[in-house]
Amino acid sequence: MELVSRRDPHLREVVWFAACCRALTLLLQARCLLDFSPLFFFQALFNLLIPDHAADAFHPPRLSEPGLWDLLLERLLGGLSHWDAEHFLFIAERGYLYEHNCAFFPLYPLSVRAAAEGALWPLQRLLRLRSRLLLSAVLLNSLFSVLAAAALYKLGCVVLQCRRVAFLAAVLFSVSPANVFMAAAYSESMFAFLAFSAMWQLEKGQSWLSGLLFSLASGVRANGLINAGFFLYSRGKCFALQLQVGSGSVRKLPPLWKQLLSVASSAVLMCAGIFLPFALFQYYAYMRFCGPGTGLEQAVPKPLLQLALDKGYRLVAMDGVKPPWCSQRFPVVYSYIQDAYWNVGFLRYFELRQIPNFLLALPVTLLGSWAAWTYIIANPRHCVTLGLERRKSEEEGKPRAGFCCPAVFVYVVHATVLLAFGFFCMHVQVLTRFLGSSSPVLYWFSAHLLQEYEPLLWSEGTGNQTAAPRSEKSLLGKSPGSCGKGTSENPIMRLLLNRRFITPLGKCVLGFFLSYWLLGLILHCNFLPWT
Repeated sequence: MELVSRRDPHLREVVWFAACCRALTLLLQARCLLDFSPLFFFQALFNLLIPDHAADAFHPPRLSEPGLWDLLLERLLGGLSHWDAEHFLFIAERGYLYEHNCAFFPLYPLSVRAAAEGALWPLQRLLRLRSRLLLSAVLLNSLFSVLAAAALYKLGCVVLQCRRVAFLAAVLFSVSPANVFMAAAYSESMFAFLAFSAMWQLEKGQSWLSGLLFSLASGVRANGLINAGFFLYSRGKCFALQLQVGSGSVRKLPPLWKQLLSVASSAVLMCAGIFLPFALFQYYAYMRFCGPGTGLEQAVPKPLLQLALDKGYRLVAMDGVKPPWCSQRFPVVYSYIQDAYWNVGFLRYFELRQIPNFLLALPVTLLGSWAAWTYIIANPRHCVTLGLERRKSEEEGKPRAGFCCPAVFVYVVHATVLLAFGFFCMHVQVLTRFLGSSSPVLYWFSAHLLQEYEPLLWSEGTGNQTAAPRSEKSLLGKSPGSCGKGTSENPIMRLLLNRRFITPLGKCVLGFFLSYWLLGLILHCNFLPWT
């Protein structure tokens, strides 16, 4: 029987809770209507105590006078247009005018522009283009984040074979520590939706649909290229297991060279499809910035030309001088921008003055490392053989369920690679949103910890859960490792309503998720540095 049905009450609860969390996020960051809700009072207090920081970040001048509705929208959603969101909105409005804009991939700003010109076209008399772009970005991200939560739940049901943990993980995603970036005009929500959906389709055996989704994801963020590893591992594992079938079945298989050719050709085609958006975008950037001058600078508004002069930004065909990366053997603008503009590279962030940023990334670093260690300890032989050995449990049709099941191996490897690369080669403070939007392991392992060590989640609990359990026996109605169908009651709400009885470990996990959600809203929306 299919693990996920259209009438699945858990899926309905995931979608409902994700939508409510997104609405709450938008309410908390709003800057007007302060008299109608205590939530607005707190945000007003934050804005009063922590005024907008004058950050040295990309902030292009507004070229048209805002109207009344533009000012109102800015008050409501302006906190979601800071930092990298400025790049995405600028690209959606004016294209890749500056060289360093090419660090941000095109699929998300193209989607934002399409929604602003299409769905929000009736508002063009009320809102200028930039305001419609901001509104469309917020609406799209709200939709993508809800769909990503649903995709994560479906993926968890298939991989973990444990509906309870999959449900809890999807609910945790709705209160992700990277929540503010799921709401702001960033590409995280779109990438999470595409990546989780692609992983789910691959687990279901829908290779071509999965390849299409992975390809779209690589047009949203550069780390989408790493997802090619899922295809390579899937094909390699199938081939290795075929070689280990019993002698009675060997004759039914095609010759070895045909198997190798089939595996290699399908892997190459899928990986080429995943790398294609990246390659096309690099070619576009090369033709735009390294090709012959087009005189485009004549059409650039003077305020934007002045910004380029003041900040040292390179424009298209600026003075006919080509950027240095154009003469490289492999002219990849993305790696050049990361190096020249943001000093991204191996161990470059290991400086004493960056200690606060390392502390900011400490919780997700510890959680990701703990997840990898837990899986290795639980499956040492499976890890040593890279999951390519046919196990007796698989032959008997009784695989383990939960976070430590064999199917999670490739996801743990993926998360560990992202964690190591982010820690040693990137601005370390972005690790939280980097992992939170790319890997399900952060949520699966957190759900595993809560399910294993939080007695409040061991009982089914169908009624009012605000009171303390009457006895230890009633608490232990289900074993911690149980993967039964479970109740569709929201486990996060259950824990929060019984917060006096939460274990210290549960308080740490929920504290990390909820505190980073709130701190992100306070700091990011006031133009202060955050993850």
